[in-house]
Amino acid sequence: MRGYVSKRLSHALLWLAIALPASANNQDLVLAARQQVGVTLIYDGSYRVLDYPGGDLPLERGVCTDVIVRALRTARALDLQKLVHEDMAAHFGAYQGRWGMKQPDANIDHRRVPNLMVYFQRAGYSQPVTQHGSDYLPGDVVAWNLGGRILHVGIVSDRQAVSGVPLIIHNIGAGAREEDILFRFIVIGHYRLNSPRDLHAITH
Repeated sequence: MRGYVSKRLSHALLWLAIALPASANNQDLVLAARQQVGVTLIYDGSYRVLDYPGGDLPLERGVCTDVIVRALRTARALDLQKLVHEDMAAHFGAYQGRWGMKQPDANIDHRRVPNLMVYFQRAGYSQPVTQHGSDYLPGDVVAWNLGGRILHVGIVSDRQAVSGVPLIIHNIGAGAREEDILFRFIVIGHYRLNSPRDLHAITH
């Protein structure tokens, strides 16, 4: 999520892009995420005042969480800005802590990795965290700790590296890309947003 992290990855990540068996439920998320590659070119984590609901930065800008937000909006017309904000407003204690927040902020809350992790866990989408590439299906959402409390998130591709590990569609500092980084960092979250379940059906 930082420029220096991107530089560490910029030395030609080479892979053989082989199509994986697609998850019928979540192939839509893969395609919607891949549409961002070559469009979102600039990493921009600055605080912005956004429209609500449906607020967004210009498409050429964004962070790792924006890849997830935009994919869900495009593929399923689900707005994480609204869904996260509503859940935080109703259950703020479940989210409070890391950012020293005193109240929800619809401009930024959906663009923070810990908040998406809490939301997906509360929605019932958590999957086991393993070191086996076959456990990560196309369209799954994965979260990492890059070190120094810097967190990152991306979407599992339907293509794999020559090693057999799935590629990841993400923005780690140089725009949206599809790269071999699944096990390059410490995986701390794994979520499967199976369709057609409605993400906002959270009651606890």
